Amino acid sequence: LFEAESFTYTYLLADARTKEAVLIDPVLETAQRDTTLVKQLGLNLLYAVNTHCHADHITGTGLLKQLLPGCQSVISRDSGASADVLIGEGHTLRFGAFALEARSTPGHTDGCLTYVLNDQSMAFTGDALLIRGCGRTDFQQGSPESLYRSVHQKIFTLPGDCLVYPAHDYTGQTVSTVEEERTQNPRLTLSLEAFVELMSSLNLLKPKQI
Repeated sequence: LFEAESFTYTYLLADARTKEAVLIDPVLETAQRDTTLVKQLGLNLLYAVNTHCHADHITGTGLLKQLLPGCQSVISRDSGASADVLIGEGHTLRFGAFALEARSTPGHTDGCLTYVLNDQSMAFTGDALLIRGCGRTDFQQGSPESLYRSVHQKIFTLPGDCLVYPAHDYTGQTVSTVEEERTQNPRLTLSLEAFVELMSSLNLLKPKQI
């Protein structure tokens, strides 16, 4: 699912047998769309999950809780934000026969989490790892050193064929793999020192909603 103003991907995962579901990185403006889809598919949305506190859009978790009673909001305890469920490294969110494992991947923000499906076939990387890129590190507790180590230690150690689903893409790409990013990502194939130098010299404009 895509939100065009902030180029945000929202992901709906569900167990086809039990109909239990989770929604990753919902956006306020598309919460009604997401609710309609959940109802059309006959799903029971257990969790509306954030990979981190986003600076470029407002999360849809609050509205989703109103539209879909029983749904709980989830975010990292290190984010400084409020939610029904505050989680950290190693926490597991179960839905039917599936589960998402939270991996702490700070660097874009202190509270960034990557969610890995229990069979390690998919990773939802938020802004930590983008397709051929990564999240900025110049505000919101950003640290290029932390981001580099997070990606190399928590994401690039996954199986090479693990699918990578980022929170954003600005060029129309939708999915990559760990092996592709490990070998082709122009930023994260650099040395740590070169990565820090690059990220410190980007001089990016602040997001519209800052």
